[in-house]
Amino acid sequence: MKTKFYNLLMSLAAIPVFSQVGINTTTPQSTLDVNGNVIIRQVPTGSSVSGYQVLAINQSNSEISSLDPALLSGGSGTASNSTVYAAKKASGNVTLLSLGLFPSGFRAVNFVNSERTIGSSALFSDTDNTYTVPSTGVYAIGFYFRYGTGLQAALLANSPGVGIVRTRAGVATLIDSRSFTGANLILLSLTISESSVNSLYPLQAGDKISFGLTGSSLLDASILSTSTSSFYIYKISD
Repeated sequence: MKTKFYNLLMSLAAIPVFSQVGINTTTPQSTLDVNGNVIIRQVPTGSSVSGYQVLAINQSNSEISSLDPALLSGGSGTASNSTVYAAKKASGNVTLLSLGLFPSGFRAVNFVNSERTIGSSALFSDTDNTYTVPSTGVYAIGFYFRYGTGLQAALLANSPGVGIVRTRAGVATLIDSRSFTGANLILLSLTISESSVNSLYPLQAGDKISFGLTGSSLLDASILSTSTSSFYIYKISD
């Protein structure tokens, strides 16, 4: 009996221990190499991305790697959205700029990099006061402007309002706008002289975005100096 038991131990010791296992393949290339579809019947649900990793497939070699979920929101392999930029102008600092390539009646607010509240300075140019789109995709843009106190005791001539201009390959196009609202109250004419634009826009890498006013040629400069303005922009999708 002892001899048989000894022979059994020796036989087990002679069995090779494989470090790689292949399913549907005789030449595994990793610890577990599955040549075929994988079905997972049930997985637990996480309550947040904190403490979790996501699995991604390398398209060049089909290898699976783990990624920090925060990388997915950056759009370019960073842990934060590198397209985000926002700026705000306080009362007393607003002037309007006119360039020959702008659509008729549009003048840009003189935003500068030092007024940004968030974002990389590389995204904005003080030379032409524009945000430069870093990569092609869909962007969320919001632009707000308050002319003076936001309420004028007269209907403003020339129907001024807020506007967003995109310059692509040297051609400037007004991509969105909204007029200030006027109202006649018996003997008093009033203009609600503040407005905003908030929407989604498809943009291309290299596009320049300007924020300003439409129909602004007749605005009072003294009132303009007490105005305020702000904008934000960031990429949400490819």
